[in-house]
Amino acid sequence: MQALLDLAEEIGLEVRVVGGPRADGEPAPASAVCRVKGRVWVVLSRDDASATQIGVLARALVAQPDAGLEAPWLPPAVRDVLDRTAE
Repeated sequence: MQALLDLAEEIGLEVRVVGGPRADGEPAPASAVCRVKGRVWVVLSRDDASATQIGVLARALVAQPDAGLEAPWLPPAVRDVLDRTAE
């Protein structure tokens, strides 16, 4: 997960981790990709499973035109997740 977060930071994706108990009884937010004032944000909910968070982050990364995913070397696990997501 950290390698994906590092890649997101490198390309300028805004990543926010949110969640936790809500006092008003509303359900916790879900992990998602959204656009805020023209910028792509990735919102990761602490309440979501790691696999869900990784999937949301990977989808955001492969959707970015200048993500640098053609970089000569990415950790094999990161490359695998991104390749599977791009299919």
